[in-house]
Amino acid sequence: MTRSEGGKGPSQRQLRVGEQVRHALSDLLQRGEVSDDLIETSVISVSEVRMSPDLKIATAFVAPLGAKDEGAVVEALNRHARFIRGKLSPALRQMKYMPEFRFRLDTSYDNMSKIDQLLRSPEVARDLDVDGEGE
Repeated sequence: MTRSEGGKGPSQRQLRVGEQVRHALSDLLQRGEVSDDLIETSVISVSEVRMSPDLKIATAFVAPLGAKDEGAVVEALNRHARFIRGKLSPALRQMKYMPEFRFRLDTSYDNMSKIDQLLRSPEVARDLDVDGEGE
């Protein structure tokens, strides 16, 4: 049961493993096991982990909440990626290969606020008005 190259999105296995990795990574960050001042003083939300098709690369989308410089927090996480990989080994021992971690800034919250702002604009509100003329 291999997936064709033209597949639409991640497989069930990628989604399941990504969620397991996200959970383990969130626990690790919550316990404060990474000894970096920037990481220890930031509240980091792990919104999603996307696994490569061979499950050897885990791309974690993180949002440092309340951090002044979000990019610096992501850089610090990427600097400590090998340490994090080693710390997560016991939690993910069922995996054949321990994935390489890559951290990216999650911008989905920004996108949601932009969409919300657009939906509240007068032009869109006029088009969505059910009580108005037309129908």
